[in-house]
Amino acid sequence: MVQSHPTTNTTTTTSDVGTSWLANKYAKCIDETIEAASVELRSLSLKIHQNPELGLKEFKAHAWLTEYLSSKGFTVGKSAAPELETAFIAQFGDPSSNLVIGLCSEYDALPLSKPGSTEQTTSHACAHNLIAISGVAAALGLQAVIRQFNLPAQIKLFGTPSEEQDYGKVTMLNAGDFEGVDVCMMLHGANADVIYTPFLALEKATVEFFGKASHASTTPWEGINALDAAMQVYTGIALMRQQMRPDQRVHGIIEVGGQASNIIPQYTKSLYRVRAPKDAQVQELKKRVNKIFEAAAKSTGCQVKYHWDGHLQDILTNEHLVVRFEKWMNSQGLKYASKAQQQSKLSGSTDMGNITHAIPGIHPMFNIINLEGIDAPSGGLHTVEFATAAATPVAHTATLRASKALAMTGVECILDPEFLRRVKQEFESRED
Repeated sequence: MVQSHPTTNTTTTTSDVGTSWLANKYAKCIDETIEAASVELRSLSLKIHQNPELGLKEFKAHAWLTEYLSSKGFTVGKSAAPELETAFIAQFGDPSSNLVIGLCSEYDALPLSKPGSTEQTTSHACAHNLIAISGVAAALGLQAVIRQFNLPAQIKLFGTPSEEQDYGKVTMLNAGDFEGVDVCMMLHGANADVIYTPFLALEKATVEFFGKASHASTTPWEGINALDAAMQVYTGIALMRQQMRPDQRVHGIIEVGGQASNIIPQYTKSLYRVRAPKDAQVQELKKRVNKIFEAAAKSTGCQVKYHWDGHLQDILTNEHLVVRFEKWMNSQGLKYASKAQQQSKLSGSTDMGNITHAIPGIHPMFNIINLEGIDAPSGGLHTVEFATAAATPVAHTATLRASKALAMTGVECILDPEFLRRVKQEFESRED
């Protein structure tokens, strides 16, 4: 999702860190709690990493996560969306409290082929094993503070399946699972440390062409070639890119290209994704792509059928929340590049975007390659190299560091009603 350019961020030394971070009694409580659970969290992460499961089939990961959370005193329930068997909602705190801090975990894997091989495997090339335990770690930290200091608040950790393909958060949001949540936050591993990632809005298109089969050698003139139409679309979109903004994307595949090489293809099916920084730009791109679909049908004589779905919104980063998160990451030794530099990085799309348009939220990215704030120029998301990196000790340490900062951001929402009011005021005055 993030392809970053090499940037060196300024960091403090390890000797500078302890006093500023651990001087805060709430941070100290969180730090001790998460460090005490580190071995268990590492084991959980590696089990998920070594047993990758595709979206909506994350039964092992679901079982391991829910069993662990139950053992830690969380009440674990199901999503209101019956089709999401591998979703969960883990709760802790005063059920009568009107203040609910939401966190999200993901745990679905990706289909991936190794370079030079046609064999497809399943792997955690987006490091969702780390996203899974980041939500758990932050929830444990918040739980400890609520217990120790008797704070009137609830935690809800949402186990959100199939982020990669089926957009589980959107389904859970539409089912009402997030109702009553005041803020919702999550973390994502990357090859850079970014808190202002410009995630893109997205919609998916399925386009089918219907022609007429005939023998490709004896009577090709009797056929109507559906593959010609699919190729015209592919070429038309490629030519359109010259007139697209550099932060917009249209990409796709021909999923069904014909039945046999000696038969004029009578049916094809292609899948496309359109992305842009804002939803309004996606809608404009869709109009242009629709014209390419229709033009291909007219020029080849095919019939065309297409539909759009899988609507994802851009991430609406809450400035008040992200500044507090940054403060707590700073106190642990990490300094970020400027906001402008961060926003210059190319990015992907996520169903967390829809959550941030419904509830104040943030989605920081943390570097799993190193702890020094240095962007890794290669080995980005959805690669074999990134899947390998997701199992390293450095990645685990980076995950826990970011989880501590996320937990402290939640604590600030509980301790400071005026801060929470400003968070909500910023959200309510947003421009979608």
